[in-house]
Amino acid sequence: MRLTFLALTPLLWAAGKVLAGKLSATDTITWGGDNSRTGYSSTHNMDPSVVGSSQFGRLWKALLPGNYRGTPEQIFSQPLVYTLDDGIQYVFLATTQNNVYKVNAKTGEIVASRNLHVPFLTSDLDGCVDINPHIGVTATGVIDPSTDTWYLTAKTYVDQSDAVKGRANGRYWYHAINVNTLAEKDGFPQNLEGTIARNNPNRMFQGGNAHQRPGLLLSGQHVYAGFASHCVQYNFTGWIMGWDKTSGALVEHFATQGGPEPNTVKGGGVWMSGGGLASDDKGSMFFATGNGYASQLSTTPVPGRQPPTSLEEAAVNMKINSDGTLTVVDFFMPWEKTQLDGADKDLGTSPLELLQTDVFTCPNVKRLGVVTGKSGKTYWLNLDNLGGYQQGANKLDAVPQVTQNENSVYAGAGVYPLEGGYIYINVIQYPTHVFKFSCNANGDPVFTKVADSPQKNAYILGVGHGTTTSLNGQSGTGLVWVSDVEGSNLRVYKAVPQNGLLELIQSANIEGVTKFTRPVFGDGRVYIGTTLGALHCFGSPVNLPLTCSSPNDFGNVSINSTSSVKTIQCKANVNAQVTGINLKGNANFQIAGQPSLPFTVTAGNNVSFQVTFNPTSPGPLSSDVLLDTINGAAGYALTTPVSLKGVGDSADPLLAVSPNTVTFNGVITGQQEGGVTQSIIFSNQGDGPLTIVGLDYSVISETGAFVQPTTTSDGVKIGPFTFKDLPTSIPGNGQATIDIVFDPSTNGNFAVYVHVRSNGGTKIFDVFGTAATNPVALLEFQAADGSGAWIEYTHDSPPFTFGDVYEQQTKVLKMRLTNKGESSAASLSVTVSKPPFGVPGIIGAQNQVDLGEGTALGAGESASANLFCSVPKSQVNVDSYSGSAVWTLNVGDPNFGKQFINFTCNAVAEQVGPLYANGSATYRYAGCYKENNPGRQLKTQVYGSQDNTNDICIAACGAQQYAFAGTQYLTECWCGNNIPILKSTDADCNYACSGNKNETCGGNGYFNNGDSFISLFSNGLGGSGPTVVPSVGGFNYSGCYTEATNGRALSGKTLNANDMTIEHCASNCTSYKYFGVEFGSECYCGNTLGAGTVKAAGTDCSMTCPGNPNEICGNGNRLTLYAVAGQASLSSSADPTTSTSVPVPTGPITVQSAGSFNFTGCYTEATTGRALTGSALANNAMTVEKCAAFCAAYTYMGIEYASECYCGNTIAAGSILAASGCSMTCSGNSSEYCGGPNRLDLYTAGSATAGTSTGSTTSVATPTPTGPITVQSVGKFNFTGCYTEDTAGRALTGSTLANNDMTVEKCAAFCAAYTYMGIEYASECYCGNILAAGAVFTASGCSMTCSGNSSEYCGGPNRLDLYTAGSATPGTSTGSTTSVTTPTTSVTTPTSTGPIAVQSAGNFNFTGCYTEATTGRALTGSTLANNDMTVEKCAAFCAAYTYMGIEYASECYCGNTLSAGSILAASGCSMTCSGNSSEYCGGPNRLNFYTANSARSIRSTTSVAATTSSTITPVSTPTDPIIIPGDANFTYLGCYVEPANSRALSSLVLDKPQMTVEICLSACSQYIYAGLEYRRYA
Repeated sequence: MRLTFLALTPLLWAAGKVLAGKLSATDTITWGGDNSRTGYSSTHNMDPSVVGSSQFGRLWKALLPGNYRGTPEQIFSQPLVYTLDDGIQYVFLATTQNNVYKVNAKTGEIVASRNLHVPFLTSDLDGCVDINPHIGVTATGVIDPSTDTWYLTAKTYVDQSDAVKGRANGRYWYHAINVNTLAEKDGFPQNLEGTIARNNPNRMFQGGNAHQRPGLLLSGQHVYAGFASHCVQYNFTGWIMGWDKTSGALVEHFATQGGPEPNTVKGGGVWMSGGGLASDDKGSMFFATGNGYASQLSTTPVPGRQPPTSLEEAAVNMKINSDGTLTVVDFFMPWEKTQLDGADKDLGTSPLELLQTDVFTCPNVKRLGVVTGKSGKTYWLNLDNLGGYQQGANKLDAVPQVTQNENSVYAGAGVYPLEGGYIYINVIQYPTHVFKFSCNANGDPVFTKVADSPQKNAYILGVGHGTTTSLNGQSGTGLVWVSDVEGSNLRVYKAVPQNGLLELIQSANIEGVTKFTRPVFGDGRVYIGTTLGALHCFGSPVNLPLTCSSPNDFGNVSINSTSSVKTIQCKANVNAQVTGINLKGNANFQIAGQPSLPFTVTAGNNVSFQVTFNPTSPGPLSSDVLLDTINGAAGYALTTPVSLKGVGDSADPLLAVSPNTVTFNGVITGQQEGGVTQSIIFSNQGDGPLTIVGLDYSVISETGAFVQPTTTSDGVKIGPFTFKDLPTSIPGNGQATIDIVFDPSTNGNFAVYVHVRSNGGTKIFDVFGTAATNPVALLEFQAADGSGAWIEYTHDSPPFTFGDVYEQQTKVLKMRLTNKGESSAASLSVTVSKPPFGVPGIIGAQNQVDLGEGTALGAGESASANLFCSVPKSQVNVDSYSGSAVWTLNVGDPNFGKQFINFTCNAVAEQVGPLYANGSATYRYAGCYKENNPGRQLKTQVYGSQDNTNDICIAACGAQQYAFAGTQYLTECWCGNNIPILKSTDADCNYACSGNKNETCGGNGYFNNGDSFISLFSNGLGGSGPTVVPSVGGFNYSGCYTEATNGRALSGKTLNANDMTIEHCASNCTSYKYFGVEFGSECYCGNTLGAGTVKAAGTDCSMTCPGNPNEICGNGNRLTLYAVAGQASLSSSADPTTSTSVPVPTGPITVQSAGSFNFTGCYTEATTGRALTGSALANNAMTVEKCAAFCAAYTYMGIEYASECYCGNTIAAGSILAASGCSMTCSGNSSEYCGGPNRLDLYTAGSATAGTSTGSTTSVATPTPTGPITVQSVGKFNFTGCYTEDTAGRALTGSTLANNDMTVEKCAAFCAAYTYMGIEYASECYCGNILAAGAVFTASGCSMTCSGNSSEYCGGPNRLDLYTAGSATPGTSTGSTTSVTTPTTSVTTPTSTGPIAVQSAGNFNFTGCYTEATTGRALTGSTLANNDMTVEKCAAFCAAYTYMGIEYASECYCGNTLSAGSILAASGCSMTCSGNSSEYCGGPNRLNFYTANSARSIRSTTSVAATTSSTITPVSTPTDPIIIPGDANFTYLGCYVEPANSRALSSLVLDKPQMTVEICLSACSQYIYAGLEYRRYA
């Protein structure tokens, strides 16, 4: 079966032509633009003068049509941009709903789309809602331009019918998609489930636990993907999976937890906030991992070239081998790795990016990388020597530089490799920090913080990865792009800061920007995805009215002098009027010689003006001239930019210091030996040599007083500050980097103010530092009693509680987090926060913002979040119940650790009626039960009153000593001592009590389908419902058994009685060894059990005895079986003359054969996965027989772990015969063995021999049958078809004959006086004049041959070969003549010789069989009920009314209007009158309805107006069956086919002849899906 979600636009392959794309310089085909992952792009035509103008804005917004389960799809996978062979650039999108799209990059039109799978549901992840509600494609794919192939991964379920869910059924597939057609490439997709790690055989890939977020890497012939977890939950390891891009073969399956740690130790996830796996394209891969708990290295320093097998909290360098496998060659792990694990401060929250080697290089470190983690530390790494673990001085980090930011960082760095090199770090809740690259005097790299963005990043996590552009690599054209989840969602800055700040030139608001998004570029356009099903495109109109020379470079010009004049020439592309020529930017450029404004220029002509460069400061300078126009043609921009640039030059030395302030925030005193380092840059911006004359230091202010520093071997020391490598001179246009070390020994605030005096001027810079103690977390919850008190959380404290909350009430309480550290304590950061937001249950958090990840609290500061307990409306007298929820939290307090904070709430309902001393009611609510099922369940009605409430009814029944009280139809109170048979869902009791609208008094079903339900209360002293009678008359209960394979289980005496009980049957079978009751009313006796009779689940026997509804009397094809006390064995009969004794086993056995399978032996699993890889079934009622039935279409079946069944046609390599281990008993039958841990009880079908497959395929022909036939006519009967039994009993209820020489002819002779005959179970003949309403035509099942003639078919188990006399056709009869169409003929059903529906009585005429009303009785006038009711008696009683109706054989109702909701029913009026058995008098919840002669139409009351009545014309044609839309828990999805080799729904919970949709939905209330099949299976 396949589900088609979105149409794939038809695109045809040209015959013999290979479609190949034309990779454009403006395309983006991998995450970050290239495999370095720096996000720098120079070829996308992003001109700062255009981007910063009013012409730049949103060009289009493409709304994606995906709406799975009513929710828009989300874009977590970054768009890719690619130009195809048609010359058109397209955007390729993949979403969380597993839809893929091809979108025109210029117009936003969706050109093609395809659904890959059903998406995985976040609801299966136990509260992990980081991506919600669907998880499909969440990683950025990659496009291979050499083959036009788009590679990506998708998360889904094993079941694509959208039925079976659950985390264990989650699966990951990798795809290869043709970008031209969106069709799958040959060899794809491939499923990763069950893959065993190449480097650790104890680790197996489980798609439900894994999450694929990092961008895919294409390296040569192979594609790689990284995997982590969902919220660090479940037993997971990080993975790197690699496959061949052509064949799809898996070439690498590497686990970051490589052993020897137990496979229960989790960690090492590769997720990087969606950043891509990086490569230097020279054979190395780089990535970063998250926290883990193997902690192999602990306190032992390890060099980078000796990597551990557990790669947790690590930066990793792997060699990509020629066969696609990977080899770990180097690693770095922070020195405080164990502490980071405890605080959930992943190193791998951001990707490891590889900086450009032509800019970011120094003599001692040629290749650099950068990664920042949740701890807020940015690590600048030597890619050729990552640093190992604790390899630095004092067992610290051996890396070029570590920079501490104020808060966590999830975003990858932005990298601008021009103008000396800049790095941008996006910190949560703080500005974006700008670092300038330099090399110090020793030849080591230094990154100095020189500026910030003027805006802060979002308060909650989600600011995107840093991204930069330039215009064709030209200096002065750099831009920094930041996406964010709050504020301005797209911000664009000039790349080079001025005066310590980035300059914002453009911003936009975009609703629903996806967290960690990186802007993606096309040709002059930028694309941003959202979580609201939309892709946004920004740019400017591509048509300029003027083409001007640009950019215009003035070169080097001395400051305070003027350059030569440059003439700017502009050619008009259309007729235009120039209305303005203005300079945008600084005053270093001057416009001269411009024409008088406005002036007109015609298309093809030129306009010119002059510009000079007058630099007032040194260094690169730029500006723009903007020409404003009114255009003579539509579609052209209103502004034409002209770029100007030059370099201000100073012949003399000129000192500059950057930054002018260095701050050390929140340094923990004594935490890092040797202190914390930052840097500052002294620059000579002039051509002449700069001499440092002196440095003056003050600890008071910038104006002094100045103090003498201490000179040490490490540098110049002032208090806790040490200045290293202070220069004495700097050459022209050179620079020097000075390290500043802050190493406080005490807590407090420190400062030093430095004057730098030189021959190029004097500059001042300030250094501040704060030394603090660790923060201390205090977590509290408001007391539930309203006292205002706060309850402190401790690691062993009980759950926080809301106390009692009553139905239909909501209580809101706060959880508060405080940093109660000393006044000098560092900020307390929230590192992990997973609130119970949007999760099922009565407890939840109001949002995901409060106390969200990234929250930082200074000493003494608090923040709180609101949680609620909201209790829904419930019935009175229900027990209180407890709701619970969990908030996962970790903070920066090293003693706090990850906590799972539990909340509870006691939901309380109103208690009414007699109460116990503790305040609870003596009559407890028992549930919503089906009434009239088939007769009155509670027999005594004590009153009917408009004042009815549950408490009044309970008091009335209690006063008369009844065990049960029930309210129904708003106004009625009923009592009894036996519980009704069928319990339904509370949703079916939907009537408000007439005396109290807040209580429920029965109902007519959630879907108003005409059934009747009663709200039931019990004092605990009555019957508890139908049970199995354990022993009776010398017989003991043996169990619930099936019928025999080819006949009856018991072939002796039979009895069919409408008052059947277990005692009745036992007395009928006193001379036999066994008796069994089936179908409620059928009793069978015997001395042996027929061959094939086996024990079934006890729940299969669920029908009650008609003579005692508190006893169980079998079911369809199921016997409640009893054996004579002391009977040592059950005997089965292979034929009528032979009896074989089958001993009862004294312990569990290995079943030797089941179905078509024979036991082969106890086998191991395969070497690299499952031994059997076909279908699988797991449930808690597993037996060998059940597995055999499930695997019937396969060659092999195996059972493992007591409850797991596996099927297959081959046995995977490595599965071998084991000496032992198959010692676990079946979960559904403790007398059978069902494998063991990693051991299969293996069975082989027929004569097949267990062995592994070499890949050959065998074709088996199915022979044409030459055996038995279906007799087409016999006597006066013609064959009608294979029919089921009735849903509530036998299809034919006339005469019965059963013997062991049955033939079709013998049955026809026996039934000669009847209209219908049917043969069942090979030997049973049934006759009747009407066919019960529930007996229907079926396509299969009549496959048993007659016991007296094996060449003829005689029905089957629960199946009748049905024959009709003459021309009669099966149909139920009410006395009228009805035309019924069958699959072959259309004929007339004769008038029944049994009871009839009286057509007229008194002044009334029969109108039809009607249901009761939607919210009460159909007729609300007078009522008469007695045990000698007839149609005539009711007609006389209702003579003064317009309508009369008879129900339940003995109840007469009158009225002048028909209540709304009472409609014509197809069936149900089948009870005979209590006073005349030859007349029908309605049925359960069904009225035989009559209309007075004077009435021409049926008047129906409506809710439109109290004074208005409407009329409906009587309808005599029965209505068709309807589809029930669902109930409170389920929604109808459609009609689905079963899979070829397994069940769509794996658990059979009910097999019931009287099946209804409501019964099925109630039985499946604990599942996600429910389905009905064959009218009876749920």
